[in-house]
Amino acid sequence: MVKAWVLSAIRRYQAGGGSKRYFNLECNFTPTCSEFSAQAIEKYGLRKGIVLGYRRICRCNQPDNPDRIFDPLK
Repeated sequence: MVKAWVLSAIRRYQAGGGSKRYFNLECNFTPTCSEFSAQAIEKYGLRKGIVLGYRRICRCNQPDNPDRIFDPLK
């Protein structure tokens, strides 16, 4: 139940414009950090998925990095 709520919140965030709208930033990664987090939660469950998503977000939004980094969920 909590897992479904968190995934729904991520999808609403994405539908609303994501980091570009809410933080005026663009994700440095493909897939985006929110998509990576959603995939991690779906694949590994809520606890591990949130940890993986948090680690990814901590590496993102480096304004001096103009290129997107391909970093799929493994």
